[in-house]
Amino acid sequence: YLFYFLLTVALLIWICSMDPNAFAGLNEQDSKEMMKMIEDMQMRDSLKMYNRLVERCFNTCVDSFRRKNLDSGEERCVTKCTEKFLKHSARVSVRFAELSAASGEAAMAQMAAAQKQ
Repeated sequence: YLFYFLLTVALLIWICSMDPNAFAGLNEQDSKEMMKMIEDMQMRDSLKMYNRLVERCFNTCVDSFRRKNLDSGEERCVTKCTEKFLKHSARVSVRFAELSAASGEAAMAQMAAAQKQ
């Protein structure tokens, strides 16, 4: 799921970076609606990702309900689980941005070659 979220974000960033006027063909109202849809989608995906992180770390690390607070082992586990998830997410984001940039450059080169012919 994280991959699809990052793919969506990277694609939108790529479209806007390739053409700052990506929504220029739309009237102001449609452009605002498109941006609102993108923001809503990003917020929804961020919340889903957060909820999955909490659920995953909770299910992995919390194994008893003897106290209202986590014991030290559970707390360490939750911290490691969260750090691992965040590091992985950052690594995937960086790698995807690299691939997206390379893909964008290839597409631009291909378009430039096609225009010369």
